[in-house]
Amino acid sequence: MLNTEELVRYSRHFSLSEVGVAGQEKLKSARVLCIGAGGLGSPLLLYLAAAGIGTIGIMDDDFVDLSNLQRQVLYTTQDISKKKVDIAKAKLAELNPHINIIAYAERLNKENALNIIKNYDVIADGTDNFPTRYLVNDACFHAQKPNVYASIFQFEGQCSVFNAHKNAPCYRCLYDSPPPAGLIPNCAEGGVLGVLPGMIGTIQAIEVIKLILNIGSSLIGRLLTVDALSMRFQEFEIKQHPDCRLCTHHQAFETLPDYSLISCATAIDNIDEISVKALHQLLRDKKQEFMLLDVRERHEYAICNLGGVLIPLGELNNKISELDKHKSYVIHCKSGERSRKTVKLLKEAGFTSVKNLSGGISAWAREIDRNMPVY
Repeated sequence: MLNTEELVRYSRHFSLSEVGVAGQEKLKSARVLCIGAGGLGSPLLLYLAAAGIGTIGIMDDDFVDLSNLQRQVLYTTQDISKKKVDIAKAKLAELNPHINIIAYAERLNKENALNIIKNYDVIADGTDNFPTRYLVNDACFHAQKPNVYASIFQFEGQCSVFNAHKNAPCYRCLYDSPPPAGLIPNCAEGGVLGVLPGMIGTIQAIEVIKLILNIGSSLIGRLLTVDALSMRFQEFEIKQHPDCRLCTHHQAFETLPDYSLISCATAIDNIDEISVKALHQLLRDKKQEFMLLDVRERHEYAICNLGGVLIPLGELNNKISELDKHKSYVIHCKSGERSRKTVKLLKEAGFTSVKNLSGGISAWAREIDRNMPVY
């Protein structure tokens, strides 16, 4: 039952015939798990809390970073270095003291997924990596929970609803397996317009509420895409794939591929690496001649750099003839993914002494120069 204060708080909902008092009580009784409390999770959580979702689970093992604040509007400068779930829980409770908030300061994995997801009515996937998206999808299928999915990249976003009923498609019907590690850059490398997750996360919140109230036309079987540069919305039909390992073959949860085992470190084999501590020693000793090659983008180089030669990976093919194959090279990027691809490319082109900086400039900032800006 709604108390007197809640009747005033949600009064604008009561004017909607699709919601009303009965609908608001459904929202109060609902349990929603939000996996990811970042760019998408920020608007999603704020609007679900404001709407009066009775129990909201927040799952994220990350800490607030300065580079998050361009888009993760749930946090402020004072929250830097604090656990996201702790800050999110406190701010949502302040926004709406009539709801219950459960914080999980951990990463979803194959061991905890089913036990956590089974306790909720709707799952909202606001994660930023392929392994977790597949894990959420697979767990939702086996727990028979609808999965409200969204993702963003640069100026584009997409949203859909999976596993809503037995004839509804799942994420694997759209993408059977993730792309090879290293093929798709993450938001740190490819960038994202800060406002975009606000738009997509809000759409995600609407889909969650529609499912709970059983109103309107859900995005079940439809993929909504948004191009913010042209401000164009497109819609694509998604059907259950006739050979989907879940929808068709009902593969057991325990036997599904564990994509968390796939990382950029295993994507390219036989790569010579050097640690940031070893590179620091080489730079101090000045006994060995080598070229430090930075393959990040120009905007990344402007934020922080080690003074190396900048050739963005996308431009390397056109400039490879300008490099001396007989010299020694240490290649680095932000985290080691693009630089490993560069090492492989240079070795295939006949370069003999090429090493990857393990962990990239992010490792340098952590282990060597703590005053270096990170992003």
